[in-house]
Amino acid sequence: MSMILSASVLRVRDGLPLSASTDYEQSTGMQECRKYFKMLSRKLAQLPDRCTLKTGHYNINFISSLGVSYMMLCTENYPNVLAFSFLDELQKEFITTYNMMKTNTAVRPYCFIEFDNFIQRTKQRYNNPRSLSTKINLSDMQMEIKLRPPYQISMYELGSANGVTSAFSVDCKGAGKISSAHQRLEPATLSGIVGFILSLLCGALNLIRGFHAIESLLQSDGDDLNYIIAFFLGTAACLYQCYLLVYYTGWRNVKSFLTFGLICLCNMYLYELRNLWQLFFHVTVGAFVTLQIWLRQAQGKAPDYDV
Repeated sequence: MSMILSASVLRVRDGLPLSASTDYEQSTGMQECRKYFKMLSRKLAQLPDRCTLKTGHYNINFISSLGVSYMMLCTENYPNVLAFSFLDELQKEFITTYNMMKTNTAVRPYCFIEFDNFIQRTKQRYNNPRSLSTKINLSDMQMEIKLRPPYQISMYELGSANGVTSAFSVDCKGAGKISSAHQRLEPATLSGIVGFILSLLCGALNLIRGFHAIESLLQSDGDDLNYIIAFFLGTAACLYQCYLLVYYTGWRNVKSFLTFGLICLCNMYLYELRNLWQLFFHVTVGAFVTLQIWLRQAQGKAPDYDV
């Protein structure tokens, strides 16, 4: 019989369980799935926002949005469209009921356990297909899943249930980049946002001066072509700093240091066209953004909550 067995609501950044259904069965298969729940909770920040893990006779599906993940366990023959429609209902109700500030600052596991009442009611509806036929419209969800199917997590990628995890290698070609492509950074701070804006400003100033240098060169006023290259290299370096501040990449800290070095070299070459305060501003902003990149690191390993 196809049915939903359980569901949980967790915080993405550290896997803290916020709420869960309280009717876990005690069969061996269900206990094994609880281990997979725990392992997935530690990797939520590294995974796409819609995923499926097939564990033999059971499937684990989850979606993530606004720092919260909604996870459910169902039998292997339960329709995908119903599973993700169920999760979508949980998400909408949770967002409507609870302030996201409270979920971000929660420190105690299951502090929203009363949400289990809605989980139970919704689960009963979705386990009775006849009651659904006139109450929900699945066409939108079918189209969404067709256009953007859930990411299929392999057992090898997840790691063994005893806690020994792999390095996120995936069997399919090109999918091995999942660890860096979906790695999430710590929440942006005010100083990081200020650094991002200042770096954009420096890039815009370099771009404007570069176009002015091109005009001077075309008018044969004697501007060196190398000045134009230096201005545009400075623009590219500033924009790349913005990228490193927002997104996770491999060797991120090294790239930020090399980018800052390029900014310094460009400004050294342009010292004849800029006064001391302009040079100080560009170099200082570059150093400040580099520091913010170093401070905003990838989210760490989640605590071992009993989910």
